[in-house]
Amino acid sequence: MHGAEDWIIPDWPAPSTVRAVSTTRRGGVSVAPYDSWNLGDHVGDDPRAVEQNRKRLMEALSLPAPPVWLRQVHGARVVDAGHGSCEADAAYTGQPGVVCAVLTADCLPLLLCNAAGTRVAAVHVGWRGLAAGVIEAALAVMGPGAELLAWLGPAIGPGDFEVGSEVRDIFMAQDARAQHAFRPSPNGRWWADIYQLVRLRLAAHGVTMVYGGHECTFSDKTRFYSYRRDGKTGRMATMIWLETDTR
Repeated sequence: MHGAEDWIIPDWPAPSTVRAVSTTRRGGVSVAPYDSWNLGDHVGDDPRAVEQNRKRLMEALSLPAPPVWLRQVHGARVVDAGHGSCEADAAYTGQPGVVCAVLTADCLPLLLCNAAGTRVAAVHVGWRGLAAGVIEAALAVMGPGAELLAWLGPAIGPGDFEVGSEVRDIFMAQDARAQHAFRPSPNGRWWADIYQLVRLRLAAHGVTMVYGGHECTFSDKTRFYSYRRDGKTGRMATMIWLETDTR
């Protein structure tokens, strides 16, 4: 991986066959308010700029194939990325050279791989998808949790993600331990820690090798897009794939 782009390379002990990266907003050709490396083609940006940004992504990372861009709907559907783009919020593959990808701008991008380095997945985790079971659906196709590694990419931090009581109630009804992921806000609402909520779900299914979870998209405007902060904005990509040749 090379170039002047502002990459985030997951810091996790993944097998040598696994490659992963998360982009930031810096390094592309889009203009405000999408400046500059918007990879989302559904947010109102100039399609030519998005196409150029995606081309730059391919070249800079020497990707083995174009990423499989999902039409994300904040649901719980998981698909085989080898079948191509479709409406879903997570994609997995065991086929080398297939690039799983999710787009985010506050939601949490979750990457999974097995310890054998033969299966990977990218999951788009917003609070709706999390409550709907997108993580459980992804784990169901990835194998035993004890054999999995997880990486939590850039998402809105616990000091900026304000939600209503109805959101807290949903998670509390699913797992009483979720109370530790919420604290009262001055507005009579709640600050939610989506990183902690995701870790709780992973741990409940035996996934203990969890890494990342230290970035806040909302508070770092120079590096990250944030839908909550800006409304009209771009999208970053978080990708994972299996190498076709690791020699």
